[in-house]
Amino acid sequence: MQTAIKTESLTKTFGEFTAVNAITFEVKEGEIFGFLGANGAGKTTAIKMLIGLSRPTSGEAKVAGFDVYKEAELIKQNIGYMSQKFSLYEDLTVYQNIRFYGGIYGLKRKQIKEKSAQIIETLGLTEQAHKVVGSLPQGWKQRLAFAISGVHDPKIIFMDEPTGGVDPATRRQFWEMIYQTANNGTTIFVTTHYMDEAEYCNRISIMVDGRIDAMGTPRDLKTQFEAESMDEVFVKLVRGK
Repeated sequence: MQTAIKTESLTKTFGEFTAVNAITFEVKEGEIFGFLGANGAGKTTAIKMLIGLSRPTSGEAKVAGFDVYKEAELIKQNIGYMSQKFSLYEDLTVYQNIRFYGGIYGLKRKQIKEKSAQIIETLGLTEQAHKVVGSLPQGWKQRLAFAISGVHDPKIIFMDEPTGGVDPATRRQFWEMIYQTANNGTTIFVTTHYMDEAEYCNRISIMVDGRIDAMGTPRDLKTQFEAESMDEVFVKLVRGK
């Protein structure tokens, strides 16, 4: 398997505050990699560096084969991104959102038309295609946002807290979409503070105070920390075992 993301001592400071402290990890193509940690652990700051929105203070990183310092624009062209707080324009219709983002990602008119039809049919939104997104249930919004993040067939999709604010049943349905996308070869990099979602990932890292304090498969980490669940692993990490 080829490497999709690789970092070496990646660091971000703001004055005297270190938000991301020398993190080192590697993600393989087609892997579902969970980037876990409590709110304020540094996950969002790290992801902003990886997607080219924030320049690292020090360290190295390559995303989809491109350097985060020198090739940030090429990174943006080869990834998808889904944010918890802002992914869709709620005053635009379903179809208009797909068309808008397709244009942003550089798709041609014919491609946008084909992708729009595909997404709307796959998500079962035919009757809602011309309704404003703000009128849709939250679960449908998130499924649509995820589909749009991959409208240009990117090599990697980054998701920052994508399942915040939805019920457990909807989260499970959302993860089914993630599995399907990963099975088609797309790398998934997902940040979350829901420890139960760690069980859905191939491998995970857990951030504590800007550091990566643990990394491995869910099974390996539970064995390492003699824990029954990922919640218990996290508690032991925070309390210093």
